[in-house]
Amino acid sequence: MNKTITAAAAPTATGPYCHAKQAGNMLFISGQLGVDKATGTLGKDVSEQATLALKSMGAILEEAGMSYADVVKTTVFLADINDFATINAIYSGVFHTDPPARSCYQVANLPKGALFEIEAIAVK
Repeated sequence: MNKTITAAAAPTATGPYCHAKQAGNMLFISGQLGVDKATGTLGKDVSEQATLALKSMGAILEEAGMSYADVVKTTVFLADINDFATINAIYSGVFHTDPPARSCYQVANLPKGALFEIEAIAVK
């Protein structure tokens, strides 16, 4: 059986999907954009968007009774692969001790014209 996870501390989903689905001890987190929960707007640059998206992911993990330490795989989508070093600095601030497996891609477009999106799988 699976359970829908909705975190009050994360921005609402921008489409017909949920923040995450928990199936047994696994959590599948939908793509998180760098949206400010208070204003509903994207961060001003890739650094702010990455910070906001990772904060939202943290809120979703917490709602599911998990933490960043439980994340085993992430996928990062960038509007510009030249932002790779910038987001690595922010990402490593969250996943500094035992980072998960990760893929990172430059994509043609992201929802809302975003510069950064991240999805994750966590296991408790």
